[in-house]
Amino acid sequence: MTRSPLSLPFTGRTRLTAALIGPVNTPVLGPSNAHTVTPRSGRLSGLDGLRALAVIAVVLYHFFPDLLPGGFIGVDVFFVISGFLITGLLISEHTRTGRISLRRFWQRRARRLVPPLIPVILISCTIAFLIGGDVLVGLGAQLLGALTFGYNWVSIANDASYFSVNEPELLRNLWSLAVEEQFYLIWPLLLLAVLVIRRPRLRLALVTALFVASALWMGVLYQPGADPTRVYYGSDTHSFGLFAGAALALLLRRPSGQRNELPRARPWLGVAAVLVIIAGALWLPEDGTVTFRGGLVVVSLATAVAIWAGVRGGRFGQLLDATPLRYIGERSYGIYLWHWPVLVLVQLLWPVASPSDGLLPIGVLSLVITLGLAGVSYRWLELPIRRFGVRDSIRQIGALWTGPTRRRRLIAASATLSMLLVGGTTAAVVAAPAQTSAQLRIERGQRAMDAAARASARALAEAARQASAAPALADGPVTAIGDSVMLASAPELQATFVGMTVDASVSRGMYSADDVLTALKSAGQLHPVVVVGLGTNGPITADELTQILRILGPDRQLVLVNAYAERDWTDGVNATLADFAAGNRRVELANWHDTIAGRLDLLAGDHVHPGPTGGQLYADEVRGAVDRLAALPPLPEHSWLLREPDAPRPPPFR
Repeated sequence: MTRSPLSLPFTGRTRLTAALIGPVNTPVLGPSNAHTVTPRSGRLSGLDGLRALAVIAVVLYHFFPDLLPGGFIGVDVFFVISGFLITGLLISEHTRTGRISLRRFWQRRARRLVPPLIPVILISCTIAFLIGGDVLVGLGAQLLGALTFGYNWVSIANDASYFSVNEPELLRNLWSLAVEEQFYLIWPLLLLAVLVIRRPRLRLALVTALFVASALWMGVLYQPGADPTRVYYGSDTHSFGLFAGAALALLLRRPSGQRNELPRARPWLGVAAVLVIIAGALWLPEDGTVTFRGGLVVVSLATAVAIWAGVRGGRFGQLLDATPLRYIGERSYGIYLWHWPVLVLVQLLWPVASPSDGLLPIGVLSLVITLGLAGVSYRWLELPIRRFGVRDSIRQIGALWTGPTRRRRLIAASATLSMLLVGGTTAAVVAAPAQTSAQLRIERGQRAMDAAARASARALAEAARQASAAPALADGPVTAIGDSVMLASAPELQATFVGMTVDASVSRGMYSADDVLTALKSAGQLHPVVVVGLGTNGPITADELTQILRILGPDRQLVLVNAYAERDWTDGVNATLADFAAGNRRVELANWHDTIAGRLDLLAGDHVHPGPTGGQLYADEVRGAVDRLAALPPLPEHSWLLREPDAPRPPPFR
């Protein structure tokens, strides 16, 4: 293996990097040869491989969510590695010199993190400005969070959602960098107090208490069914991985004259720990109770075990340091920085008609671009700065251009490019609209719903009286419940169906239909025809649809509106709705998907929410389904088909 810049032998003065920051894994655990170290490089074995596994999980989670739905746990792997390495660096310096230079520590962190981040921000924002539209919304707040390393708290304050698929948030992935930087700022100060304690086990107990407190706080603040962004982004709720790594560093460090607290780990233990991490990436749900009340903690503990097995396990560390994993691990910081902005911009430039025909090539293209940019960043930015520092790196690059004329041209070109990128970023912030096109259309629908709700009781009663006179079904009152797509179409629905009751809300899923319909039924607002449009925000089951029919009873008819959204579950949702409608005589399908698939220009920038013209198409498709129900001849009075689902058929006539 090649010797990395700034890699020093396992003696004396040592340097290291935090997780997410690159490949230099110089030892941090004091003057001992008890740890597995890659020959000639001074690296702690296995850490690059773990970085690689972590960044692969995160990228697959974002690029190909069907392959790795729990890949977000890769960030927790990074946290543990970072806490381990940073704590080891600080303890090593304290053991060697009797003090910790906070100024030098923070300078090294800034020099290591900031230079690769600057081009990501400037280039991404400039391209976003050229594209325009929804991607610019909230960009000023994102830049504030990125430049202050407070992205997580700025997002929490602005009610942004990590798990939202409707908001093209350009710099969303910087939340984890903010959590780490806040740890780097505060932890050295706390560690100085911890190191005053002479008893190693008491030190360990205090750090373990911080680990437990953060994990418990995440579990307490998490509310099932609510958006978990607050507990996922919070430095208070999501620092247990960092403290797990810090505790491991305290265990593996060998103070003068004392033995290590942990023995050598057997390779099978490391393999088992990696399998636990992989299982989490495969099965932990992004918004499930099991994730936030124990799942992420288990992943963090498994990562600590994997690190232990890597640095003190011999063959296991060498296995993780296989060339492909090491290559990716060395470039993991650049890959992590670039992958999300690249995905957002590629999706904006390459809209797809449906998830089945476009998400795979978008993911592949984004992956290729990400690896290319990360490789350039590593070769021409990260490595030179590690070796020479910022100023000397600039001089070294300038030395490649011999002759004063070429150097002047290089300076002029660099200055021009920098001014263009800074200008593009500034223009992006200035030109940013206050709301996305989807938000504007949703608010338009909400205003229409509010206006309808304020209609006089006399007018509603008159509409109900006319319906009781047995007019054609399509001319009677209709009840509609739905998600934000129906909400955006509410003005057109209410203009098409006189006296319609619309109950639509953002982020509502089919699982909520029971409660909504039951409440409307109790309020006397469940009309003879009920329209349900709840397929946009997640998978559905036939059992949920069957329960809807039970609530409606045998005397009401149902229209199911299928979904159009660039989501991995859309095809399954639409297939379930079509099968259910085909199998029941009093259920009709409104095919919104095929109606709008060729008219993406009628949707907002998120390719989900319709404007006025698209809303009219939505209402017309629903009207067509209602008309088809009205045209059906009545069933015999005692037909078992009018009974509730799963009710026994009556005995045959004798």
